[in-house]
Amino acid sequence: MDIVYIKNLQIECIIGIYDWEREVKQRVSIDLEMSADIRQAAATDDIAHALNYKSISKRVQDFVGGSEFLLVETMAEQVAAIIRDEFGVAWLRLRLSKPGALRAADDVGLIIERGERC
Repeated sequence: MDIVYIKNLQIECIIGIYDWEREVKQRVSIDLEMSADIRQAAATDDIAHALNYKSISKRVQDFVGGSEFLLVETMAEQVAAIIRDEFGVAWLRLRLSKPGALRAADDVGLIIERGERC
C-alpha cells in the first residue's frame, strides 16, 4: 500500500457547541493519509492514474468551509465519507485538530481510521 498525504490543511469554519462558537469562524487543521497504488501513475506520468490531492483538498475545503458543525467528531466522519465515496479511497487516516480550543494546550482534536488497509 502506498500513501498519499495532505498535511495541515487549514480551513475556517463554524465549529463548536458554545454560543460564541456559533457566531465566529474558527480554524481547523486536517491531516490526511490515504491509501493509493501509485504504480500506474508513476509508469505513465499521467495524473489520470493518480490520487489527485489537489482535487481532494479543494473538495474538503469547500465542504468544511461551507458547513457548520457542533462536534469535530461529526466533521471528521463526514469528511472521511466524502473522501472514501467520491475519490475511491479504500483506507484513510484523518487527523482533525482545533488549535487554540484550550488555553493550556497548543491543540486538541482526534484521529480516525476508516476502511481496510490493502
